Amino acid sequence: MGENRARIFFGTELRRMRDAAGLTGKELADALGCTPQWISTMESGRKVSEQSAHDLDTYFKLDGYFYRLWKLANEIEVQTVLPPGFSEYAEREKKAASIRIYSPLVISGLFQSEGYAHTVISTIENNNTSELVSKRMERQSVLTKINPPRVWLTLDEAALRRTVGSPDIMREQFIYLLEVSERSNVMLNVIPESVGYHAGLEGTLTLLSFTEGPDVAYVETTGEGLLIEQPAKVKDKVVRWDLLRGHVLPAGESRAMLRTLLENL
Repeated sequence: MGENRARIFFGTELRRMRDAAGLTGKELADALGCTPQWISTMESGRKVSEQSAHDLDTYFKLDGYFYRLWKLANEIEVQTVLPPGFSEYAEREKKAASIRIYSPLVISGLFQSEGYAHTVISTIENNNTSELVSKRMERQSVLTKINPPRVWLTLDEAALRRTVGSPDIMREQFIYLLEVSERSNVMLNVIPESVGYHAGLEGTLTLLSFTEGPDVAYVETTGEGLLIEQPAKVKDKVVRWDLLRGHVLPAGESRAMLRTLLENL
């Protein structure tokens, strides 16, 4: 786990308060119901926990001081595991009038069920899985807000046939996709495997359009994200989008494929 200054400051403050109270690490550990090793771990800034933050606030009567430090440290931790460029993209996503998404390998995070998201995220990041899954679920509120964006979700059939987690998780995911595909602001289409190679197979692609302001594009491969704003480069991505959309199944046939995959689980 890399350096996190907020987590290190948490440890420094804990050591300062323990020393001021005249407590040994063991005495504080006994009072909190943990081990001296855990006190040492927190004081060194290697790791902290939400429960320990609450326990310390209660013991030292600090009205949430350690909890606020833990929350800041956790937010920093989460940011460090997100692909570069994603945080800025996510802010733009909230303001978009339309969103065009192409996912060739796994289902887009904006349309993942909780179980599917947990499986995907846990293979990349173990320490903050619950927090990252929670943020991903919160992010999906953009689809149901007042005046939601129009969304075109294009999935490669390979992304649907790849089992992520277990058949039960895939069942939950397919049911969720069928539900959202019936919303008036969502258009879901599938590119069948029979198409073979096509322009979309270069990687994921998302295009955001706004009521005011130019379009932006976001691409992501192997954990590296890139927000593209230069008009000429965005135009190239729009051309790629138009090319891959030429291979999609109609909405009704795409939903029929989902229902067939669901029935065959």
